[in-house]
Amino acid sequence: MSHYQFAAAIRGSSFQLEGPCAVEVSDGVISKINPLTSATDPIPKRLIIPALANAHDHGRPLSTTSFGAAGKPLETWLLRLAVMPSVDPYLAACAAFGRAAEGGCASVMMHCTRPQGLDALAGEVRKVAEAAKTVGIRLTFAVGMRDQNPLVYGDHSGVTGQLGAVEQGVVERYFSLPSLTPSEQLQQAEDVANAVGDLDVNIQFGPTGVQWCSDAMLRQIAEASSQTGRRVHMHLLETRYQREWADKQFPKGIVHYLKEIGLLSPRLTLAHCVWARPEELELIAASGATIAINTSSNLHLRSGRAPVAAMWEAGCKVAMGIDGCALDEDDDALRELRLNTLLHAQPGFADDAIRTRMLTAATAAGRLSLGRESALLEQGDDADWVSLDLTKLNVDGLYEVNSQDLLFSRATCRHLDSLVVGGRSIVEQGKLVTLDLEEVHIELRDKYRSALSQRSDLNNAWPAIEQRVAAYYRERLGCC
Repeated sequence: MSHYQFAAAIRGSSFQLEGPCAVEVSDGVISKINPLTSATDPIPKRLIIPALANAHDHGRPLSTTSFGAAGKPLETWLLRLAVMPSVDPYLAACAAFGRAAEGGCASVMMHCTRPQGLDALAGEVRKVAEAAKTVGIRLTFAVGMRDQNPLVYGDHSGVTGQLGAVEQGVVERYFSLPSLTPSEQLQQAEDVANAVGDLDVNIQFGPTGVQWCSDAMLRQIAEASSQTGRRVHMHLLETRYQREWADKQFPKGIVHYLKEIGLLSPRLTLAHCVWARPEELELIAASGATIAINTSSNLHLRSGRAPVAAMWEAGCKVAMGIDGCALDEDDDALRELRLNTLLHAQPGFADDAIRTRMLTAATAAGRLSLGRESALLEQGDDADWVSLDLTKLNVDGLYEVNSQDLLFSRATCRHLDSLVVGGRSIVEQGKLVTLDLEEVHIELRDKYRSALSQRSDLNNAWPAIEQRVAAYYRERLGCC
């Protein structure tokens, strides 16, 4: 049994600020948490909060800006990512999960939409799961599934027809569809689950989005989820172009379509929903599905700002994702929590409990969407928590400032003292202790530098491809 003491705590479903407390942990579970009225030794100036959960991510090894993808809307940004050569999936995942841990996340969703492809998928996911175990985080893995629209939302012949022969060959090489049928992709997801059955990984179906999946695929996923209870993780209405495509394809409404085919259920997590309308949010809320918002990612990719207040008003369950693109591209979930709170708070003196709602999104709601029980620092919960250094947070030391005010005013990963997962400390004094994360990044960068030439044909053809794809959306689906 382990014993810990903290100067303050924010915990429980209402996230009330409490004074000094003592926490006892046995077999990775909190066995007791009691207030401290006196202590023989000084209590460490630490604030303890539930560990954060990243409800939507893709486990990208390095910042996409490093590969020339900065400032691009999603529709060309996604295509640009194909310039990233394949690297060792274990090393790549160690980098992504290590940064997540140093950002305060004990639980992470990896929606694998672009596998490295050096191994069979089940073998690759096994290596990713082993990386999660090495780092010490809890992993949920959504197996990416798609079977249409590899280049644009619709027939891309008009795009490729205006490209030269060389560029057409590049498009064929990098953006051809997988050959597996919907049934085969469903079986692949089950094979992945079997491959990691001993590694405490929650496997979910991961259709990439309605625009990328045929009706047959989505219906089969809905049926398989209903029969097996396996959760589903999918993008929805992330950009204005997806909104316009959806309105043309589904006159009765895209969310109504998801309900009609049986996909809209409590087992579903929908990432983004930036362009969802009030009536769609009401359908999502009634179904019990969860929305994972990704604020920084939406800002970086010019997607817009999610209508979070309307989501809550409709009764939606809202979780917080990082999407591999935190504000400073550093996977800092503490800063993301604060950014969400600042952007989505009601103006003026409105008392809308924004802090409690955002802490719920970043902890309990996120964990539940990842197929795990909530852990809010109560007896019987998993011993998953973040401790923050109150001395660093209150660096001026002029008053005894409310710890919750400090958290929501200035906390970032540089204030993180420790991350404990299942009673095991995997971050200490702000640094990952389970492996040398800087060495991982150095090795990863070296491998990318050595392999960049493998994708030089795409890099050379990129300006022409990007120009034609952008023109497609301007002319066909958008006006600017």
